[in-house]
This record gives sequence, structure tokens and C-alpha cells, in this order.
Amino acid sequence: MRPSDGAIDAGEPPRGVVAPGWKITLYLVRDGRLSAVTRPSDRPVFRKDTLALLAAGPTVMERSDGLTTDVPPGAAPFSVTTKRAGHLVVTLSTPAGELSRLAVEQIVCTTAATLRESPAQITVTGARKSIDPHDCPA
Repeated sequence: MRPSDGAIDAGEPPRGVVAPGWKITLYLVRDGRLSAVTRPSDRPVFRKDTLALLAAGPTVMERSDGLTTDVPPGAAPFSVTTKRAGHLVVTLSTPAGELSRLAVEQIVCTTAATLRESPAQITVTGARKSIDPHDCPA
């Protein structure tokens, strides 16, 4: 192979807007079962903010697809702390004991989706009531 004697024409440069590289995964509910939904984001999103989106519920388009949430709006704001590697604690603004099984699974799976390493054990707590650590069943 011999070196090039001049410039190589590579055509026109790329045009258009570069799509954001961040995605948010939420676990919503469809027909009584968890359903992963990915939303684009123009910036990184903190775990507590991802959970706030979960409590805010599905978008209009997601609702038209039959998606709902069992997480009550009053559960936000959330805080998320690391207890030890692979174990997070999600603290709600409402009593954890009042959540449905699906709401707990939504919170656990949405939190786990924010981690680079899986599986993770997630404890949900609120108003001095804790729900035993779970991993995402989905």
C-alpha cells in the first residue's frame, strides 16, 4: 500500500441536530403488568428526578398507549441513598405501607434502571415503614 498523494474526497459533512445521548427508563403499568418505557432527555437526570417523573405519570402519548402508574403523585419528592454497593434506599414522602405491589415494583425497577450494574437490592421506605429489599422482577 502506498501513501496518499493528496486529499481524499469524503463527501459532504454531516448536517442536522445531534440527538441527545441520554435516555430515561421508567417502568409504567399496562394491563396490570410492568412495562419499560424509554424517554429521551437533553441532559443527565438524577435518580430522584426519574422517580418524580414516575409519580407524575405517563405522558399523553403513553396514556393513549394504555400506560398508567400506580405510584401516587404524593410519593414525590423522593430521596435515594446508597446503603452499600448494590443496595439503595428510596425514601418517599408518603407512607411506604400504603403503596400497591405494582407501585413498589415500579419504584424498584425504575431505580434499578438508573444503575450501571445490576441486579440491585432496593429498599422502599416512607413514614417509618420500610418494605423489604427487592430486586426488579421485570
